[in-house]
Amino acid sequence: MNRYAGVLLSVTSLPSRYGIGCFDQAAYDFVDWLEKAGQRYWQILPLGATSHGASDDSPYQAYSAFAGNPYMISFDALIAEGVLTREECDAVDFGTNPAKVDFDKLSENRHKLLHKAYERSDISKNADFRRFSASNAWWLDDFALFMSLKSYFGDASFREWPEDIRMHWGFAMDYYNRELYFDVEFQKYLQFKFDEQWTKLKAYANSKHIQIVGDIPIYVSPDGADVWAHPELFQLDEHNAPTAIAGCPPDAFAADGQVWGNPLYRWDYHRATNFQWWCSRMWYSFKLYDVVRVDHFRGFDEYFSIPAWADSAKFGHWEKGPGMDLFNAIRWQLGNVNIIAEDLGLMTDGVRKLVKDSGCPNMKVLQFAIDPADVGASNDYWPHNYNANCVVYTGTHDNETVAGWFAGLAEDGKKQVRDYLGDYHTPDKQMYKVLIHLAMRAVSKDCIIPIQDHLGLGNEARMNQPGTVGFNWRWRLKPGQLTDELAQELLALAKCTGRANWDAIKQEEA
Repeated sequence: MNRYAGVLLSVTSLPSRYGIGCFDQAAYDFVDWLEKAGQRYWQILPLGATSHGASDDSPYQAYSAFAGNPYMISFDALIAEGVLTREECDAVDFGTNPAKVDFDKLSENRHKLLHKAYERSDISKNADFRRFSASNAWWLDDFALFMSLKSYFGDASFREWPEDIRMHWGFAMDYYNRELYFDVEFQKYLQFKFDEQWTKLKAYANSKHIQIVGDIPIYVSPDGADVWAHPELFQLDEHNAPTAIAGCPPDAFAADGQVWGNPLYRWDYHRATNFQWWCSRMWYSFKLYDVVRVDHFRGFDEYFSIPAWADSAKFGHWEKGPGMDLFNAIRWQLGNVNIIAEDLGLMTDGVRKLVKDSGCPNMKVLQFAIDPADVGASNDYWPHNYNANCVVYTGTHDNETVAGWFAGLAEDGKKQVRDYLGDYHTPDKQMYKVLIHLAMRAVSKDCIIPIQDHLGLGNEARMNQPGTVGFNWRWRLKPGQLTDELAQELLALAKCTGRANWDAIKQEEA
């Protein structure tokens, strides 16, 4: 069995001159850097079109299960096309801190430039655009109209729209498609450019023997095109309002649990249709990515159901999910696809069985191993308890950085780590390297490390703190922060732990 390593880095965290990481030269440079470092995987966060405001621009609350985020469209590419000028782009204020995304300024200014590009593109005569629109009409038509309606109705939730269009009635669809024709075409243009640029970047990564690990949330946004266009898929009432919503009980991330607000699936309907929507979603995901990490995998075994009126997870209860019926349908329609099961959180025998029966590698996070009360180190997250069919991480986008985490441990937690490692001499500030080495040495077939951990950054570089809003998803690399020296360090570690991507190394050396 081949063993590989990879790096977790959101596309939005790449450096760029226009406020947010995107599909520009920095992305290609990062692929080259991964090749030099002997890595196999680039794991990203969801690429979906995010909403600005209460959701904190979370990539896990996207307007569609299929659409891409226009923030990631490269202005440099549009300048090269001749539909924007460098002067126009440089004149716009996207924020002054290159290490943080300013979502307020992006929301205010980025679409204005993208609309200029659309106006100058004469897109209706573009054969590639027409082919893209036709082949993706099954999701694109609804999404493009949905986004146009959001703008038309002052960004109000679709549940505040007039009844005829809120309920997706046919005559209203026809009317608004005519009235908002150019707005709808603009939204399709954005998806066309996103797809064009992402497809090119992914092909470049694959040519370097780098695979993309994508990430999809199990649930969709309550105010999104999927719920508006396909209410039959979800637990809604006769007015298409949720009757129950998703969340989780108290856990390591939130002592009072979490209310996410996403509508829950009508698994009886999905089962009756042989899970066609889910199979279509997975098929589309594997067009975008080589490997798909499914967030909150445990929801397929059991899901936490909270009454829609509740403001606390304490009113929730567990319901049975689709289990192996879903994965059997996916296999039957798509074959043996590569799925990573994000099974973190409350583990039960049912979740363990579903992970085993599905054959999907699950996740092991080193930070979850620490439990000073567990003197026998029986916790599943200690490396000696792993099997080969898993992916080990020092931490995820939801965790502290490993350097910040270790620095914040109480003395008994630090002692437990050092006792496990037999390391009583490495200074605290260098322990992040020791923990990365531990993850890389694990028996797990794959090991993926957040780039913040390789850089030894503290919690100022944390990507997300679950249950909070106002400062998440903003962290970015600074230009020049990834050095050849660090790449060589990663390469040496990958070689000595049997995780080197030799296809990439040989190509890079040629």
